[in-house]
Amino acid sequence: MKFLKYLLVGLVFGIVLTKSEAVSWYRIYEMFHFQSFHMFGIIMTAVVVGVVGIQLIKRNNVKDITGQPIVIPNKDKGFTNYMAGGILFGLGWGLIGTCPGPIFILIGAGFYGIGVVLLGALVGTYLYGLLRNKLPH
Repeated sequence: MKFLKYLLVGLVFGIVLTKSEAVSWYRIYEMFHFQSFHMFGIIMTAVVVGVVGIQLIKRNNVKDITGQPIVIPNKDKGFTNYMAGGILFGLGWGLIGTCPGPIFILIGAGFYGIGVVLLGALVGTYLYGLLRNKLPH
């Protein structure tokens, strides 16, 4: 029962992504070919909501559910690591036709071939864990 709230948030998240067509391979294809504003609009809306939310948390000294202040550390300065990560993420997104967020949504919608993508994501995460200390951060 204590995980019910997480299940409900995940369910709502899945419904919103599905109804907004953010899980559609065709919409992602359109985005990478600059044929439609649809996905760019969704992404820009998410960025604006995130920036506003973070600013509200920082400026109002918001506390978490245990009463501790939420502290969001500044990101390290860097360029190469962010460019390399962004290029890898974008290439994977373009080749697969989905980002990691909707993997479970697509499996739940009956697209079982995406299980191969889930397996690849899990293997990639495991390999990153093994190599993390040797990678530039």
